[in-house]
Amino acid sequence: MGHMGKDHAVTHAEEGRRLHLLHELTRGRGVQVGVIVLLALASTGATLALPMVVGRLLAVIQRGDSPVWWVVAMVAAGFGSAAAGALATYLLSGMGRRLILGLRIRTMRHSLELRLRDAHAEGPGNLVSRLTADAAMVKNLIDIGPIQLPMAGVTVLGTLVIMGLLDWVLLLITVAAFLVAVGLITLVVKGLRRTYTAVQGEVGALAQHFVAALGALTIIKAYRAEKTVGDRLAERAGRVAELEAVAARMESLMVPIITLGQQVALVSVVIGGGSRMMHGHLGLAGFVSFLLYLLQLTAPLIMAASGVSGLQTGLVSRKRFDALFALPTETSARAATAAGSRSAVVPDGRPGTRSPAAVRFEKVGFGYGEHPVLRDADLTVPANGLTALVGLSGSGKTTALGLIEGFMDPDSGRVEVLGRDLADWPLADLRARIAYVDQPCTLLQDTVRENLLLGHEGKPADAALMTALDRVGLGEEIRRLPQGLDTTLGGATDLSGGQRQRLALARAVLAGAPLVLLDEPSSHLDSINEQKLRDVVDELAADRAVLVVAHRISTVQHADHVIVLDAGRVVDQGTHRALLERCPDYAGLVSGQTLSTASR
Repeated sequence: MGHMGKDHAVTHAEEGRRLHLLHELTRGRGVQVGVIVLLALASTGATLALPMVVGRLLAVIQRGDSPVWWVVAMVAAGFGSAAAGALATYLLSGMGRRLILGLRIRTMRHSLELRLRDAHAEGPGNLVSRLTADAAMVKNLIDIGPIQLPMAGVTVLGTLVIMGLLDWVLLLITVAAFLVAVGLITLVVKGLRRTYTAVQGEVGALAQHFVAALGALTIIKAYRAEKTVGDRLAERAGRVAELEAVAARMESLMVPIITLGQQVALVSVVIGGGSRMMHGHLGLAGFVSFLLYLLQLTAPLIMAASGVSGLQTGLVSRKRFDALFALPTETSARAATAAGSRSAVVPDGRPGTRSPAAVRFEKVGFGYGEHPVLRDADLTVPANGLTALVGLSGSGKTTALGLIEGFMDPDSGRVEVLGRDLADWPLADLRARIAYVDQPCTLLQDTVRENLLLGHEGKPADAALMTALDRVGLGEEIRRLPQGLDTTLGGATDLSGGQRQRLALARAVLAGAPLVLLDEPSSHLDSINEQKLRDVVDELAADRAVLVVAHRISTVQHADHVIVLDAGRVVDQGTHRALLERCPDYAGLVSGQTLSTASR
């Protein structure tokens, strides 16, 4: 029963996250929607009236009466239909643009709030394609669906009704001629839906691989692989082009099929109408009106047929947005986990006091799929001082930092941060108490100032920012940039690896968090700047916990506490000197120069 309730809650939550286009389009715009509907009805009514007015004009001319008023009515119907239709389309287009703006904003915000594993699974190319290709397709769906297709449907239905009133026999002839065309178009539409689904999937994959190639451009050039990578991308682009060609062939059939149906109907109506007129069942004015309605019938049918292809692509894109929005955010995933756990504790918003440790792992296990990374890991990071985390590559050091940050949840065991179980921490509160410098020292493509203030609630003065930069030995270099703190990084102006590392460390200094996580912070630094880093870390560790993934012996020797990882297990922890004496694995790391004076 508990699982059923949880599944129902998840299903309900997913339904709430779906993209309801009509609701989003019309929410809070009742008056504008009413005006658009009235304009669309006026346009359709004038379109339906025009052939009848022409027939009456012809009858007036036959009788020799003055045609002035009927000419005025004909012109008014023609211009009125065009003007009302154009205005309705313009107003709807404005609503569509606002919806797409909101959709793009929602997509970006949701993507940023995804769990890391879901974001990585989607890939940046696929996520970016939602903002570009998919958003454009949804815009087409809005342009076509609420106005064009309904107007075309009402016009077709109204035309058929009037044609039936004029002469029901000719109407039957017309419908019979078009039925075959409608059947063929139905088959084409089904094929188009499958093809467009495949096209948009391949476009997303192409964008993903192209983004990845641009991210690896330095290595591609270094190994002269431009042609090889370009050929692979061209092969993927070729698959997209092949699918698009299939869709184009299907689309190209629609208008000829409708035109053929019209031509067959026209010939049949001319022959049948002539016979009806000869026998006195139909007058000339009625016959002319019927022919005009027949000719007018083709336009909305072609509009509907052409709109169906756009409708299919739009519906496919909407499903892609639904799939994205159905992915849980970090917050919603943790809430669902807490709701499904009988032992869930409602957090009080304050760190616990029962443990003096900054971080504690108890029998923690974690893996990516079927590949375990941490196995029954037990470790403790003291509440103050510098703790070094060491081990061979792949031993789980970066994964341990990710668990502390709440990027993922342990598969087994328990993680405690600042005296509270990780599961009981609201993510925003947890991360407000942690300063994190990742291994690549990631920076945003933004100004130096915005990179320093990332996640900072206040707005420190420039002097405070420069002080933090001076502490890590980067102040003079930032002062020499074209706009100083307001220089945008990336593109023409970028920083070296060591400079990026020091800027990321300055950001951590400004955060003022009680727990600092550093993932190989000295890997790009020379000896002078490494000493500056060590001085900054010493200052931080004086009154808070600093956990550093270390590859340099100087960092490890300087640490108050060392944790040794091997193949996902904590084999020992203690001081550098004590571990040298009692831990063979640690002594092997040092003597084998895995921990060395050089960057690794």
